[in-house]
Amino acid sequence: MNIIPIIATVVLAGVGVLGDYFIKLSGSGSKYIAYLPFFTGMIVYALTAVGWFFVMKHVKLGLLGVLYSLTTIILLTIIGAIFFKEQLNIYDIVGIVLGIISIIILGWLG
Repeated sequence: MNIIPIIATVVLAGVGVLGDYFIKLSGSGSKYIAYLPFFTGMIVYALTAVGWFFVMKHVKLGLLGVLYSLTTIILLTIIGAIFFKEQLNIYDIVGIVLGIISIIILGWLG
């Protein structure tokens, strides 16, 4: 298996999470919406589409979906805990561990 598209998938998921951060930030203040972080998040999302085009040529959609989702969940969990003071519970931790196991099954055993 070529590792470069896998790394690109993780990086693109990370860029998408950066967009998520800005979208969450845009609604976290006293105003209904803060426009600068909202539009920043939109632009970041749009930029990832180009990368997805190239990644999807080299990675099975099943693996791509699980890898993208797991990377997004882990990074959003970290951002939520650090920047937005959100708490993890046992279900969050179990879900992340099961997601990692699914990557192993889909990517390296499948």
